[in-house]
Amino acid sequence: MTHVRFQEFLSNRSAPFVIVLGANEIASAVGARLTQEGCRVVLSHDPYPPVIRRGMSFHDALFNDRAEVDGIQGRRGESALEIVRVLTETGVVAVTSLQLTDLIALRTPDVLIDARMQKRRMTTNLRNIANLSIGLGPQFAAGVNCDVAVETHPDHAGALVESGETRPNDHVPRYLGGVGRGRFVYSARDGVWRTPLDVGARVFKNYLIGLLDGHRVLSPMDGFLRGVARDGVAVPLNVKLIEIDPRGRASCWTGTDEHGRAIADAAYRVIARVARPRCWAARPVSKSYH
Repeated sequence: MTHVRFQEFLSNRSAPFVIVLGANEIASAVGARLTQEGCRVVLSHDPYPPVIRRGMSFHDALFNDRAEVDGIQGRRGESALEIVRVLTETGVVAVTSLQLTDLIALRTPDVLIDARMQKRRMTTNLRNIANLSIGLGPQFAAGVNCDVAVETHPDHAGALVESGETRPNDHVPRYLGGVGRGRFVYSARDGVWRTPLDVGARVFKNYLIGLLDGHRVLSPMDGFLRGVARDGVAVPLNVKLIEIDPRGRASCWTGTDEHGRAIADAAYRVIARVARPRCWAARPVSKSYH
């Protein structure tokens, strides 16, 4: 059965093979969208920065926990055999800690998408690794380090950049329930993060959420945990550690949001228009799957 699955994966060019770098909520929105369109998608996790919106991502599949985004399941694969087994199922994305160099040995990707959102790190040149490369967010320049870029800034989310650079990171969090930066807690030091809480937990201002390198980390306000780094992860200095949703009954911490869907839709439109894989040749380019 394994041999048959490998042969089918290697020969079935009607199902595009897409590698998405990252396992955060943006990478997961893109992965869910493309899987619904018939692609075989693998998400390659990068530990920097830590994923906090874990209910909106496939991240926890890395720990064999249930991970579902908009009806698509995420399943862990840490070897070629495991990844191929996942990718030959329907409605499932593979999530792995294997890196790009390991994954391209499986099969040359049709599409490579960088969704790591590494706003403070040097951006990798994605060109010539796959038939089409797409960069999401700041520090991408179409024709320089990717073929096409997609804006992720809240005011321009989903806008395509086919020449020139994407907008730089302005370090201004978007407002949610009337609150911007004040709903986040950033790491004041590097160290191991310990917490008994998970996304969706009800918290109150000054409630003890966890310990970072042995130091207490308190909730900045009342609300629900929309994001919190997973217990036991190593956290670097000055990254988002906690996010509070202050909207009361309107709070949400699972599935995709409007921001993620806009970016995912844009990535799909680029692929459908530019790459034109055979499985999409007869399909209209939809605006959204919601």
